[in-house]
Amino acid sequence: MLFMPFMIPFYQDNGLDLSQISLLKAIYSISIVVIEIPSGYLADILGRKKTLIIGSVLGFAGFFTYSISYGFLGFLIAEIILGIGQSLISGADSAMLYDTLDDAGRKDEYVKYEGRIISIGNLSETIAGVIGGLLIAISLRFPYIVQTGIAFIAIPAALSLTEPIRNTKILNKGFNHILQIVRYSLYDNIELRWNIIYSSIIGAATLTMAVLVVQPFLLQVELPLFYFGIIWPALNLTVAIIALYAYKIELKLNKTKSLVLITFFIPLGYIALSQTITLWGIVILFIFYIIRGFATPVLKDYINQLCDSNIRATVLSVRNFVIRIFFAIIGPFVGWYTDKFSLSAALLISGIIFLLLASFTLIMQLNVIKTNN
Repeated sequence: MLFMPFMIPFYQDNGLDLSQISLLKAIYSISIVVIEIPSGYLADILGRKKTLIIGSVLGFAGFFTYSISYGFLGFLIAEIILGIGQSLISGADSAMLYDTLDDAGRKDEYVKYEGRIISIGNLSETIAGVIGGLLIAISLRFPYIVQTGIAFIAIPAALSLTEPIRNTKILNKGFNHILQIVRYSLYDNIELRWNIIYSSIIGAATLTMAVLVVQPFLLQVELPLFYFGIIWPALNLTVAIIALYAYKIELKLNKTKSLVLITFFIPLGYIALSQTITLWGIVILFIFYIIRGFATPVLKDYINQLCDSNIRATVLSVRNFVIRIFFAIIGPFVGWYTDKFSLSAALLISGIIFLLLASFTLIMQLNVIKTNN
């Protein structure tokens, strides 16, 4: 992700304000939402590998479109292509990992390996941020051009994967069966329902921070653009290190303590940052990213433990669907509120909203755990 540290400046260089940027990212989320659950179902029916290949091809096409676009409409088309591609990948990748480990009798090691994947991904993004900082010396567009070539590498990578042996009891193939799985995920299975909703709130909070807060914050404290290529990689390196050891931390804390930690530290990151619009706020960003590195693999594992292999990709897509719904609502609000009032005010109200939602769903989860025990 060579372009990520400089995404907001790139948009602004092409005439977009923060409200338009937020709208663009909301539409990206909506494009994911539209086919998120059907794409997860497709991975359960067609196979994880084929779905990942199609998603990788669309990822390449999306970045190519970005590299030749100069305004809102072109970026919008690119975001929709990328959104569809991402929806085909999300859910299918984690389900493929879990099923591969299950085949080997090692599914208890899922958090360990999911953490490694997140760690390697963030480490590569750390390196990419540094390289991107060198590429913007040519232009803010050049990282997108090089990114197109990197995105292409995902296609042979997907082709090299081996489809795991799975439980394929799905008989009622079709839209009605998708609705049955959604109903099971968000209604019938109470424990799974609250895990998905809680995980989605936290996921939306971390996504909003990464996409719509970090770079506007760094711009507001007047950090030179060159240092974006240092701070952003350092934040991702933090996630990489913590995700690598998330499974060990979770084992020591246990599920309840882990959930409480995540519930309060993620929203409080917003609230604390709202009161510290100075260079010292960068310290708060690092604390936030530490919790993010812990939360992502752990919360995915809790959901994986509660569903069968034959519907796992669909269930994970339900989670991603709900995350994107939350983000599509909160994202434009954050952009609009920042443009109308201030970044500080937007951070404060967002933190309060995330704290209330996360606390409520935490209580519901703990009640279910208590009842089951």
